Amino acid sequence: MRFEEDLVELLPRLRRFARGLTRHQSDADDLCQAAIERALKSRDQWQRGTRLDSWMYRITRNLWIDERRAAGRRGVHAPIDDAVTQVAGEGAAEVEAVALRGDVDSAMARLPDEQREVVMLILVEGYAYREAAEILDVPVGTVTSRLARGREALMFYLGEAA
Repeated sequence: MRFEEDLVELLPRLRRFARGLTRHQSDADDLCQAAIERALKSRDQWQRGTRLDSWMYRITRNLWIDERRAAGRRGVHAPIDDAVTQVAGEGAAEVEAVALRGDVDSAMARLPDEQREVVMLILVEGYAYREAAEILDVPVGTVTSRLARGREALMFYLGEAA
């Protein structure tokens, strides 16, 4: 039973990672659901004592890559724009915070997939470079260079938004 409880605890972080990959909340929810289903079906492949979060991020990323490949074969689809946000409350700080979040989301969406993955894992989720490299199955040097390029691009895009 602890496996399922740990999955539930991990869900907010997994949803945030999936949102960073897919750029759309509904697609992120679908990706999380598929990842949880895969994890439950494959739970015997997870080794007790290893990091469940790393295993889940890898499953999520692999499913996302598979979906992108399949979408490429099916052709382009235009998702309903879920970027429209209603601002509740009248505080200027709330309005500014929502606007800034929109700017950051927009800047993140402009990053190439490889850079966005690294930025999400290291800057958002707080993984060490080595852990991110293991999740992505790339060398640490690749993570370092992708992160540097991603940070530089984000600063440029956010400067454009100012």
